[in-house]
Amino acid sequence: MTRIDATFAALRAEGKKAFVAYVMAGDPDYERSLDLVRGLPGAGVDVIELGLPFTDPMADGETIQLAGQRALESGMTLNRTLQLVRDFRAGDDTTPIVMMGYYNPIYNHGVDRFLVDAREAGVDGLIVVDLPPEEDEELCLPAQAAGLNFIRLATPTTDDTRLPKVLQNTSGFVYYVSITGITGAAAAQAGDVAPEVARIKAATDLPVIVGFGIRTPDAAQGIAGVADGCVVGSAIVAAQADGKTAADVLSFVKTLADGAHRA
Repeated sequence: MTRIDATFAALRAEGKKAFVAYVMAGDPDYERSLDLVRGLPGAGVDVIELGLPFTDPMADGETIQLAGQRALESGMTLNRTLQLVRDFRAGDDTTPIVMMGYYNPIYNHGVDRFLVDAREAGVDGLIVVDLPPEEDEELCLPAQAAGLNFIRLATPTTDDTRLPKVLQNTSGFVYYVSITGITGAAAAQAGDVAPEVARIKAATDLPVIVGFGIRTPDAAQGIAGVADGCVVGSAIVAAQADGKTAADVLSFVKTLADGAHRA
């Protein structure tokens, strides 16, 4: 059982929904990024999604693209991202960390070496947005054999024919993308999301977590109310980009977490 599995089992036992926070590793620099990540569990975050900076983030909107650029300009690399996880793990051995990004940096690092390094650092799961199920032998299956959850994205365009393929080798949880398009592009609507979540849950026993387009505590509550939890990314990254201190950003994160936990 991974930390992700254990966390969702504990939440289920308590009748609680999950709050997942996305932040970009190394934004705006290593030390401030580490301070923020270290503070997330205390702000109510159940699972941390840690963005891996990449030069061509095709699924991301401007907010997260700019965060990735800031991180890269500050010297962030895959190795430094793994070091950030190690530094976090020195004080927290329970909060799950999901690394979210693109295949190119992992491929360049070497898949076998990456999986060893990620496990050693304390990574629990991967979301690799540009590897479809047809490429599961590239990373998904080796990752699961190494003890890492491989989390797949389902979208409004994932129809009943495609859904079984998407779910086939998914573990940890299913990430439902609530809108078509890039991150931060539109607001998620619980009424639109609910039937899609129900359709996915009819096909899997995994938790279904909804992300994209959630910016407020009320939205977090509404979306978590029709799913097993929600993810907020762009709104948190934008708050950090406004020059707020880690304490200010964490205060904002707590309001979102509280919203999700009220569901």
